[in-house]
Amino acid sequence: MSGLDQRVVLAPEDGSLGPLLRIADDRLDPGAGYGRHGHRAVDVVAVVLSGALRHRWRNGAELAAGDVAVLRAGAGLEHDEVAGDDGARVLQCYLRSTDPAAPPSHEVHRAASGWLDLGREDARLWVARPAPGESVDVPAGLLVLRGVDGVLVERQAGRPVEGPGAVLVWQLDSARPAWASG
Repeated sequence: MSGLDQRVVLAPEDGSLGPLLRIADDRLDPGAGYGRHGHRAVDVVAVVLSGALRHRWRNGAELAAGDVAVLRAGAGLEHDEVAGDDGARVLQCYLRSTDPAAPPSHEVHRAASGWLDLGREDARLWVARPAPGESVDVPAGLLVLRGVDGVLVERQAGRPVEGPGAVLVWQLDSARPAWASG
């Protein structure tokens, strides 16, 4: 896995963020990948911040800056992701699966903006990319702000955020999923 710089920016071990397990700020050199690896019982929401990323599973998918991919691993899959000619920077957000026995799937939201339909009741994601000097009013929730100097993660009640940067807000249900009870 040379050419990969992974920085975990959030990994609550106490379950306080419900389905959200981890957020990593990944930087990949041109042509670098993660190596073929498996996932099971997680959803991986990949927010491409810059560059391009090639997803290698089934028919594959080409992702560009601004795209958000949702990989539902369900019962399990093996895949790889490889950076394009200019490398890639990706926020990888891992969530506990809502249906760990489901068949795996992958969908891409092109040039994502505003609320995204993640097909889940326990997690909502809002995305914006304010330009330099532009201000956006973000909704309440867990703010993930990737600016020039790094990644800020904070719970907040909604506020203006000034660009440039990528802005994500997670609204999360911290209750245990029905399948985990009993």
